[in-house]
Amino acid sequence: MTATDVQVRIAMRERKMGKTQEQAAAKANVRSRKTVSKYEKAGLLPSQLKKPRNYSTRSDAFSEEWPKVEGMLTDAPALEAKAIFDWLCEQHPGKYQEGQLRTLQRRISRWRAFNQGQTATLDQVRVPGEMMQLDGTWMTTLAVTIAGQPFKHMLMHAVLPYSNWEWGRVVQSESLGAVQLGLQSALFKLGHLPTIIQTDNSSAATRRLRQDESAPSGAERPYTDDYLHILDHYGVQPQSIHIGASNENGDVEAANGALKRAVEQYLLLRGSRDFETLEAYELFLFGIMEKRNVGRQERLAVELAVMKPLSATALATSKKVRARVSHGSVIRVLAKSYSVPTSLIGKMVVVYVHEWSLEIYYAGQLMETVARLIGNAVHRINYRHVIDSLLRKPGGFRRYRYRDDLFPSLVFQRAWEALQTWYGPRRADLTYLRVLQLAAKQLECDVAIALELLVAAGKKWDETDVESLLAVESATVPVLEQQTVVLLDYDQLLTGVAL
Repeated sequence: MTATDVQVRIAMRERKMGKTQEQAAAKANVRSRKTVSKYEKAGLLPSQLKKPRNYSTRSDAFSEEWPKVEGMLTDAPALEAKAIFDWLCEQHPGKYQEGQLRTLQRRISRWRAFNQGQTATLDQVRVPGEMMQLDGTWMTTLAVTIAGQPFKHMLMHAVLPYSNWEWGRVVQSESLGAVQLGLQSALFKLGHLPTIIQTDNSSAATRRLRQDESAPSGAERPYTDDYLHILDHYGVQPQSIHIGASNENGDVEAANGALKRAVEQYLLLRGSRDFETLEAYELFLFGIMEKRNVGRQERLAVELAVMKPLSATALATSKKVRARVSHGSVIRVLAKSYSVPTSLIGKMVVVYVHEWSLEIYYAGQLMETVARLIGNAVHRINYRHVIDSLLRKPGGFRRYRYRDDLFPSLVFQRAWEALQTWYGPRRADLTYLRVLQLAAKQLECDVAIALELLVAAGKKWDETDVESLLAVESATVPVLEQQTVVLLDYDQLLTGVAL
């Protein structure tokens, strides 16, 4: 019987007290006197006598292919065991079973331990008030909707590494405007200035080197002039992490995940992920960050004590652009095209570009507010702006460059396709444009419902059928009996005397 260290210690203690080996064995719950004698002679515990096993208890299923696997790992250290196992199964059909994957994983893990070094994480000493880390993180996985529509967005997240105090703003990209919005919001919320603002190497803060220049000391990419202008305005210094070394921004990276997990929990408690407006959603996030910051006040006070108070005024977060309205009633702003009312054709307008919207002014008057485009979307044409022009020239609809923008939803496109099966090209286009005019003059959602019904029916229809479905009976206004007001009654109430 194999004894444990505890049993042997009990047996040796009993022997020192003068007990026989049989008595010591019984006290330690060891089956045989010989076991006590064995460890008494050795003077060692079972764990000290145990020798490491340097042999395998079963044959190595990967011994023939291991030299190839080893060469693959040497040439491509990032290869994972699962990919190698799948490759082996393809090379040798039927030779390996799914349950052998774990065996290969263990062997590759041991090989890495002996042959592949790793980059250690170096714990940093955080100096109070020295640094603020800034990073954009996608929040789309939270499945938040605004007025029922999916909301793709980021959070520009600022964190003080010493106290973990955090603040953030909802943005739609990691642009310079988004960085400015997130940074300014955090600084004005804090009311104080750190010495350094640290970011990654996003194109908002840094740029590629030209052939005739070198990067500034301590950085791999030079900073953009606009980013430096923002930091100079507030009197803080820029600092960027090394390319591919996101761990250098580890505090804000860790806070990104922690905040998203907290938001997920609060969304579950709320019982709904839908918000009426962007502002309502952002207020929800502000409330969560305020609660998370409550427990950080003691260390935050240490930081604020060594920070400079914020004295600079806020920079404008919008960008002013001048654009001329084309003959197609379209303006081009930051490489994107937007339609405007046709009354502005040929006019020069002023556009204020905000994070989420564009405000279009003419002669000092706000003419239009449109959602700002980002990413691959390059144009947004509002059918309400051009429908009258299209009805005057219906032949231009079929080859219109922005025709796809004139289908407000899928049912409108399905309706146009259905019309083409019943009518000739000109009649189909004209009918659809008249339907679109109804949507412009009345509620688009009502027209969409009418189209759903007509398309589902599968029968031939035109704009008059849509219009008939939209028609509602006028409400009957009740006739009220005219009442005669006797002013003496009010005098009686005031004086309390019957007249």
